[in-house]
Amino acid sequence: MSFTDPVADFLTRIRNGIRARHQKVDVPASKLKLEIARILKEEGYIANFKATEEEGKKIIRVYLKYAADNSAIITNVTRVSRPGCRVYVGKNEIPRVLGGLGINILTTPKGVMTGKQARREGLGGEILCEVY
Repeated sequence: MSFTDPVADFLTRIRNGIRARHQKVDVPASKLKLEIARILKEEGYIANFKATEEEGKKIIRVYLKYAADNSAIITNVTRVSRPGCRVYVGKNEIPRVLGGLGINILTTPKGVMTGKQARREGLGGEILCEVY
């Protein structure tokens, strides 16, 4: 099974896991996906994540988060920059997601961070996805 876009696969598994009300989803591990998971946890969109190994394959186990009324914390995850159509922004062009209610995740020269952090540090980069 070869993926042309592992990040889109990662986001889709999270999206599907939420729709199916799963407690956790497993995704093949990569450094980039670990960074995205770290940001989702820091921003409070997932309960937790754990890098682990099963049958010799490295995976990331993402624990999904739901509100007290069992509604999902993440209402939408959208891939912005795709392999076929990369989306890069300068430090002054970083869009706000839902007027600041959501986050976007960027890869910058200083690593993976939220749009807010990139704006603060004066960095542009590639917009990977939007979460709200």
